[in-house]
Amino acid sequence: MYKRFIFRVLVVVCFGGSVFSGAEGIEAKELVANPRFEVGQTAKLPTGWSVWRPVLDEAACRVRSIGEGLLVEAEDPYAVGGVVQEIKDIKPGQAYAVRAVCRLRNVPTPYRSILVRINWTRKGKLLHPAGMLVRGPMLEADIASFEDVLVAPEAADGARLSLEVKWPQGGLVIWKQASLQATSRPGQRKVKVGTVYLRPRNSTPKNNLKLWCKQIDAAGKLGLDVVCLGEAMTMVGTGCSVKDCAEPIPGPATRQLADAARRNRIWVVAGLTEQVGDVVYNTAVLLDRKGRIAGKYRKVHLPREEWKQGVRPGNVYPVFETDFGKVAIQICYDWFFPEPAAIFALKGAEIIFAPTWGNTLPDEAGRVDGESVFRVRARDNGLYMVPSVYSGNSLVIDPMGRILACSGGKEGVFWAEIDLNARERLKWVGYWRSIGPRHRMLKSYGPLLKAPQGSKY
Repeated sequence: MYKRFIFRVLVVVCFGGSVFSGAEGIEAKELVANPRFEVGQTAKLPTGWSVWRPVLDEAACRVRSIGEGLLVEAEDPYAVGGVVQEIKDIKPGQAYAVRAVCRLRNVPTPYRSILVRINWTRKGKLLHPAGMLVRGPMLEADIASFEDVLVAPEAADGARLSLEVKWPQGGLVIWKQASLQATSRPGQRKVKVGTVYLRPRNSTPKNNLKLWCKQIDAAGKLGLDVVCLGEAMTMVGTGCSVKDCAEPIPGPATRQLADAARRNRIWVVAGLTEQVGDVVYNTAVLLDRKGRIAGKYRKVHLPREEWKQGVRPGNVYPVFETDFGKVAIQICYDWFFPEPAAIFALKGAEIIFAPTWGNTLPDEAGRVDGESVFRVRARDNGLYMVPSVYSGNSLVIDPMGRILACSGGKEGVFWAEIDLNARERLKWVGYWRSIGPRHRMLKSYGPLLKAPQGSKY
């Protein structure tokens, strides 16, 4: 029997801007039996832990106790295996701090290969086939640690903690510690996210800026944290050329938009035409609550309408830190390509804002159109997509592909309050944002990095 003790360590987990706090100064019971994998003189495995193996024995890792901890190794680079423990006394709705530590030796892809999983159970049966992966590993030299706070579902009365090794590629893992303790429930990370539907007509660049600033004021009155405006805002509906509208960033347009952002204490995404010497880019800026330029993105994928005018493409995919989370920006034609959203997600973006001249029209006659593509991009990458468009509807889309806000053919600001700490699971696969990057097969993607040499199309 393990003794109760005073849990005086404040468990803090930072992930994508979120912070989880443990139950500092309260009495906490360790629910994991034998959390340090201790063994008796005659035992081969630590008491309380069971080995799990794949159905195919030829693909199984070897698991054994050593003085330092629990060793998992294999000669087959694609072997799998680990240990599992059934945990009782789980209370529905209670939050639990999960922690595990291991030492790695020559494991080339720790994020893919080393996993800690919680499966909630009821009467010994899984409530979800995939469970939830614990956040990590966080690497420091050869030590990998996992820390998270998970809330037991209302139906749960038990849990299955598994420490998993997948495809170690010749390396080995020594598990040193695993812990599960009741803690305080993690807080939400609520953000009010807005998008604008506005298409000026018979206008001028100067008048356009006034119209867009009015939308920022409207978003401010709604108490939004961030609002996405359209693409090439000083050019749309004016009849002016790229050359007529191009200006430096920072410049007159960003100063006017910055004033509106500052007086409304709101983050703003705005699409402009940027002049850099003799070069012109299709650029979107991110302004913070004080009106400062927090970042900018130069459109990478250019349709013929732009490259024939001499617009130059960007070549990087930046992700920006805000006071509510990590965000990225893509522009219009970028949405035709799956790679930008995937790159942004891999770099930690939680929301992608998308100033878009083109459309989010719904599917018609069986043909997939912009609305479905944006929803799929959100679902593919487990993040929010927020397009502001001139054709179709401006939208706020959640990581499951659901439309949370839609302009519905009307002008104005449309918004939704989201929780960036929420982790919703797909029915069979689980929480995609943590699973998808681990299951990517990098070595198979080589053709994507090669220029096409010709085609019959």
